[in-house]
Amino acid sequence: MVSPVIAAGLLGSALVPAASADPAAATSAAAAPAAVAWTPCPGGDPVLGDMLQGLECGTVEVPLDYGDPGGRQISLALTRARHTAPDSEYKGAVILNRGQWPGGIGRDLPTRYAQGTTGLAQDVGDAYDWIGFDPRGVGASEPSVVCDSDYLDPGHAQPDPVPATPAAEREWTERARAYAASCGEEYGDVLAHLGTEEAARDLDRMRAALGLQKITYFGTDWGTYLGSMYATLYPHRVQRMVLDSVVRPSTVGYRGSLHKNVTSQRNAEIFFAWVAKYDAVYHLGDTAAEVEAHYYQGQDALRAAPVDGRIGPSEWADVFEPVVYRSWTWLSRAQILSDWVVDQDPASLRANYSPPGFPHQNRHAMTNAVNCIDGPWPGDWKKWHRAHSRQYDAGNRFLTWTNAWYNAPCAFWPQPDRSRPPTIGAPSVDVLLVQPQYDTAHGTAGATETHRLFPNSRLVLEKGGHNVGAALSANNNTCLNTRVGDFLRDGTRPASRSGADATCQAAPDPVPAS
Repeated sequence: MVSPVIAAGLLGSALVPAASADPAAATSAAAAPAAVAWTPCPGGDPVLGDMLQGLECGTVEVPLDYGDPGGRQISLALTRARHTAPDSEYKGAVILNRGQWPGGIGRDLPTRYAQGTTGLAQDVGDAYDWIGFDPRGVGASEPSVVCDSDYLDPGHAQPDPVPATPAAEREWTERARAYAASCGEEYGDVLAHLGTEEAARDLDRMRAALGLQKITYFGTDWGTYLGSMYATLYPHRVQRMVLDSVVRPSTVGYRGSLHKNVTSQRNAEIFFAWVAKYDAVYHLGDTAAEVEAHYYQGQDALRAAPVDGRIGPSEWADVFEPVVYRSWTWLSRAQILSDWVVDQDPASLRANYSPPGFPHQNRHAMTNAVNCIDGPWPGDWKKWHRAHSRQYDAGNRFLTWTNAWYNAPCAFWPQPDRSRPPTIGAPSVDVLLVQPQYDTAHGTAGATETHRLFPNSRLVLEKGGHNVGAALSANNNTCLNTRVGDFLRDGTRPASRSGADATCQAAPDPVPAS
């Protein structure tokens, strides 16, 4: 139940304005932030190791509560890769956010963009300062939120994610209730201020601390919702914005989580069909149905006897969850499936599972902390039971109950969700939307809706794309990378037309060694 990406969503599309009519004024009411004091990042970061080598590190102080800007301050951890082009070619700063729903650490990102290892044209990478950061509550930012670790790691195999009896379901709901309570007990004064709107205000504090009038922004996954929120609150502060694998604003919360159960099943079936193409390699059957049956056979074996007492059916789902988000994981997961089902060899399964410590614990806590207040969630567990049972019985078996337990603390969250979120959208912001066709976390509806809410946006659809984070990634899509690079270089975008404004074909699926 350690999800790398969580889809989200708000109830309905009838969103209403935020309480503050002038959000920029609310932010500026706090004392202007001090300029970032950059120093070389130390080696041996406790989470990132030497991945910060060559970067500069700094912090920005921001109000915990923007309604009380002179009150308690918290710190955000930033990194920077400075531009290497002549100052006459300097284009400003790009703030990066990788998503992985709200809990993703981002301090390691600048090196990848500055050095061109993402597929970004070198002249573009050289011309910008690249800024990574850990959002409020995440990673090296303080406070860093971690709740009861037993929920993800009880010290043995977790309960079966598919509850076979009412008692088994009650065990999970009581665990979720205890997890939510632990968050409230540890961070009661903080939880109310961990939503996406606060994180967007933080971006503007970062902009000011960087000494910039405008920023360029690149966000993936939850980072697209953060970017959309920022562009809504501060449209005059955006130079250019790239949003990749786009959240649908009108379904942040429970509705979005239910939608993800369906798209997860669709993408799992795409994976099973791919494995079936290579039956000569994996020996799991030459149809998707045969491979899928073997997948559940392997999970059933762990129900009977968890490997090392630690890897049971819940951990099995965790190991295989990435296949619905990233096609480059197919090779390793297909091999694990073959090793376990065909050869009864658990070695590769062991090698790809580790108990969830930090940052997984932090990411899960922050995913809940943001999701549970950003969008509405039923407080009556009977509604959850009916909806998830119905989806599972309809054939959405792959992750429906795993996702339910990942999000279940929201049914018991100590802070109420925000029934009056801000309207998303702005008419003039220069936005490039990049959307893979088979995006499990968000579907194409997120990009379509955001395209409408930002009328000056352009949408590039990656046909056949499976991966959350389609551009400038391990996806290696030259067409998308060129589109994004051209936009960041000089604002070049496709001409506006009905529907998607341009398309790129996804890179070929991986091919196993024979």
